[in-house]
Amino acid sequence: MSDDAILRLNNIESAYGPVLAIRGVSLSVARGSIVTVLGANGAGKSTILKTISGIIDPKKGTITFNGEQIQRRSPDWVVRRGISHVPEGREVFPLLSVQQNLMMGAYTRRDRDHVARDLEQVYAYFPILKERAQQEAGQLSGGQQQMLAISRALMAEPQLMLLDEPSLGLSPLLTREIFGIVQRINGERGTAILLVEQNAMVALNVADYGYVLEVGRIVMEDTCERLLQKEDIREFYLGMKAEGARSERRWKKKKQWR
Repeated sequence: MSDDAILRLNNIESAYGPVLAIRGVSLSVARGSIVTVLGANGAGKSTILKTISGIIDPKKGTITFNGEQIQRRSPDWVVRRGISHVPEGREVFPLLSVQQNLMMGAYTRRDRDHVARDLEQVYAYFPILKERAQQEAGQLSGGQQQMLAISRALMAEPQLMLLDEPSLGLSPLLTREIFGIVQRINGERGTAILLVEQNAMVALNVADYGYVLEVGRIVMEDTCERLLQKEDIREFYLGMKAEGARSERRWKKKKQWR
């Protein structure tokens, strides 16, 4: 990874009660990049994001964001520093309208004119949300709720966005649409993204750099282009055999998503 890191984790350990979920995790996210963490269910991927955003306090290690240590800080403090977390399962406020959900994302901000500008920008990314601005969020489809969760995170004007399983439960068409917007957000706004994603093929074609997590430990890291060529990755995460793997890919290279 580049030395121009907006985020660094150094030897992080986090636990649920007495059980360690991640062990000695070190990773970095370069400014303006998309980084993905791959791993099986239960490997500890979501725990990494929760530890960064302050939902879980690490037992050991440091987290540095823009040169400042942020471990063991409250989630609202972390948001104010410039990190937004899009959790697994979306967790929209179901009885609030779409627009009220979006304004909840901007609760730490005082620049009302810029908030109004950003509201129009997220509506431009996801026009269906503008159409349904006054509808209760709980009445949206799963894909629309995911759009809302991403947009709500953007309303905090983050420098870094943590995305946890954004394709979960979505059709391939909706997955493609949402990840196309994620790439636009990264390219147009310069927002760095740390992505946890069950669909390894999508993640590796969207991201610049990747880490592989097994039983709470990082066991491999490389550029996503190189990870796509590794036999173990193709077989265990992409369901491909080494021979003929390229012809079996369902997703296009990153440059074709943009």
